[in-house]
Amino acid sequence: MIRIPFANPLTRRGALGGMAAGTAALAQPDAAIAAPDGPFRHGVASGDPDATSVVLWTRVTTSGKVRVICEVAADPAFTRIVAQAQITTGPERDHTVKWLAAGLTPGGTWYYRFRLDSEVSPTGRARTLPTGRLDRLGIALASCSNFAFGYFNAYEAIAHDAAVDFVLHTGDYIYEYGQKGWGDETARAIGRRHDPAHEIVSLSDYRRRHAQYKTDAGAQAMHATHTFIACWDDHESANNPWTGGAQNHQPDHEGDWNPRRAASVQAYFEWMPVREPEWLARKGATRAQFWRSYSFGDLASLTTLETRHTARAEQVDYTALLKQGADAGAVARFRREVLDAPGRRMISPECEADLARSLRQSVAAGQPWRLIGNAIPIARTDVPDLVALGILPDPDAPEAPFAGAALDNAKQLAAKGRAGLPFYPDTWDGYPWAREQLYDLSRAAGAGDLVFLTGDSHSFWANNLKDAAGRPAGVELGTAGITSPGDFVESGFGANLSRGLDKAFADHVPEVTWTDNMHQGYVRLDLRRNGAEATFIAVDTIASRTFRPFIVNRVAIGRVDGSVGFV
Repeated sequence: MIRIPFANPLTRRGALGGMAAGTAALAQPDAAIAAPDGPFRHGVASGDPDATSVVLWTRVTTSGKVRVICEVAADPAFTRIVAQAQITTGPERDHTVKWLAAGLTPGGTWYYRFRLDSEVSPTGRARTLPTGRLDRLGIALASCSNFAFGYFNAYEAIAHDAAVDFVLHTGDYIYEYGQKGWGDETARAIGRRHDPAHEIVSLSDYRRRHAQYKTDAGAQAMHATHTFIACWDDHESANNPWTGGAQNHQPDHEGDWNPRRAASVQAYFEWMPVREPEWLARKGATRAQFWRSYSFGDLASLTTLETRHTARAEQVDYTALLKQGADAGAVARFRREVLDAPGRRMISPECEADLARSLRQSVAAGQPWRLIGNAIPIARTDVPDLVALGILPDPDAPEAPFAGAALDNAKQLAAKGRAGLPFYPDTWDGYPWAREQLYDLSRAAGAGDLVFLTGDSHSFWANNLKDAAGRPAGVELGTAGITSPGDFVESGFGANLSRGLDKAFADHVPEVTWTDNMHQGYVRLDLRRNGAEATFIAVDTIASRTFRPFIVNRVAIGRVDGSVGFV
């Protein structure tokens, strides 16, 4: 059995927090990688913690029903075992094992393992939430891990980052596409084609896809090293779902949406270290109501949101409007009558009530930081007129440097800029009424100073948020994909134009302070009592298991005129 060197820094030359670009390469680290032919080949994981309990997870490659023993110890040598359980698993739960280890000490570090007869799993490390005074907290923010696009090197970097206490994953943990879908050209080149080969629809399909993703060495290292906090986004089920369907679900040949969604949710709960509804204090909760609240001593609270399956209204579509070359009047009418229409929900009333309760409790406890685990960007990103600004070459000009898909993408981006419409209507930008409801809710709770931790966009972001009246609403930190590529790069615009578009958004979109769509990586948020720092960390390649992590940017966060902002 390979054990985890928990004290290992991110690289051989020291922790990443003190390093700049050009760090030493990481290759085949000494992490808790399960034997590929053993019964615990999908590794171990911990997650969804509170002060005295944490979910422990593994999966057994076997047949029939088996009984697994889980042990929790106060030391990595397991000389001081503090809890033990026997768990029976079988094909009805895809041989996954989840145990809520309870009765633990707050703020503790625990070591755990699973045993099946003489076979022993890799050792994992778990943490319970701290209570009382807390002077520092480190959270790694991750999102968008597409197996086909490359190795999960950023997960591996998180595993080695000694400044990380917990990992927050804001969704797109898996992708539903088949081998003929997005990313397969890259997957063929590096030997990471999706399994099963077709787009996943059934329960068996979703289980196989989760199993494939948990064979990645970086994922196994991260899960074994850090306790995981999660919310889901769209690709855990299908691209751009709402309560009545999804963009990537075609009923004519994929059947009814509801069974597919139910299969995706079941597989997610089987394969992820998250609490079952009956393990929650919130009585009557369902699996679809997947939102949580966490408290980190007297320093911070974190509340995750469910934005896909319990309330989301269908996304608006302005493709036809853009094709018509709509004038200012038509755009204004569209905004007023369609985009800004009241009642278009993003989160459910039950989620709103729990969020308000969590925020009020945080304020009453005097915690200086209130974090929101947010799957999709919330900042306003109305596209500026990039052609008029001389940033985007006019795609309709004879000398335009675009062809094929890049030409189509440039025309769409130019049209959005001329109309001043949001970059993407699947985000909170497509639900302005719901966004204002959320801002109003937080202000009513005495907490109009939120820090949103966001995924989905495949780009790094540092955004200063405002409500519709121009009042400060907090800040947003967005993470690049673990492997999924940035929109401008993926659009075929080339490196120079993609960098120029990043700068244009920062220069001409009021809420955007800085953004970068050029890299894959994660964000580390370091919270202290009197300030915070976000470090945007990238890996130099996802095409090889040998890689270098480096810092792209750092931003400081503090109080500006009584509100949370960048300083």
